[in-house]
Amino acid sequence: MDLESVVKKIREMRIRGALDIAIASASAMNSVVEKSAKTTPELISNLRKAGKKLKSARPSAVSLPNSVNYILYLADKKRDLRVDEFRRELSSEISDFIKEQKNALNKISEIGSRLIDSGDVILTHCNSDTVNGILKRVWKKRKKIHVICTETRPMYQGHITARELSSYGIPVTMIIDSAVHHIMKELKVDKVMVGADTVCVNGDLINKIGTSQIAVCAKEQDIEFIVAAESIKFSPLSITGKIVEIEKRDPKEIIDPKKLKGVKILNPVFDITNSEYIDMIVTEFGVIPPQASYNLLKEKFGWGVQA
Repeated sequence: MDLESVVKKIREMRIRGALDIAIASASAMNSVVEKSAKTTPELISNLRKAGKKLKSARPSAVSLPNSVNYILYLADKKRDLRVDEFRRELSSEISDFIKEQKNALNKISEIGSRLIDSGDVILTHCNSDTVNGILKRVWKKRKKIHVICTETRPMYQGHITARELSSYGIPVTMIIDSAVHHIMKELKVDKVMVGADTVCVNGDLINKIGTSQIAVCAKEQDIEFIVAAESIKFSPLSITGKIVEIEKRDPKEIIDPKKLKGVKILNPVFDITNSEYIDMIVTEFGVIPPQASYNLLKEKFGWGVQA
């Protein structure tokens, strides 16, 4: 995929989901590597410009800067190579990176599936390839489950989840976002499982707007709240105290402002769930408590703090 089309699709949310964004951004960077440049410094400069464009597309999805910064880190390590050799080696490493991300999803699906028992009622929010992968793996193991999906306004990503899981044969119930607390009691939810856009060093979760409210409801009813997240979604810059910007999108996604003249409309895309509301995080390296996020970040993203 070429750079400009990827930037446009990420900005317009035609490419969404942290893992898909990471893979698409890496592919876009690889397209820059494959284009002609006379020298290695020129190619590195082109990569930095491309990375800046990509990172501006979705400020809240940390998998995007993580993938870009990792590729720039690899490029900088190879800066003394001749341009043809540089291009060949970096392109190969980007391909390996993309494969690792796809393999991570498969590993999490297996690990996460072991946390769910036959007969469980699972509530999920928004649309997460990671969560969907776990639930499909559970169903494939012939564990009988029932999934409750929120609509996830205003973009209705929950509809995507409901269609995907239902087409796989999994019993699904759709609810409006504001019905979560009531439905948790009525349908006796056993576990909440959500994906992640960003996991911070202290274990706090940044995810689709409404996630924090669901976590509070789950805590109040003593329901397990599980986060499924590949390591690419952990924020290395949070170690230095950098705060992820909460993206606000066009109010027109909610309603045409002309229909509510004089009314201010806010459309935040994400919210922050405090780590105290999270029971565990499922990663490709195993299940960790949110308090162990720092250790995973230091081990896997030591390069990221300097990127």
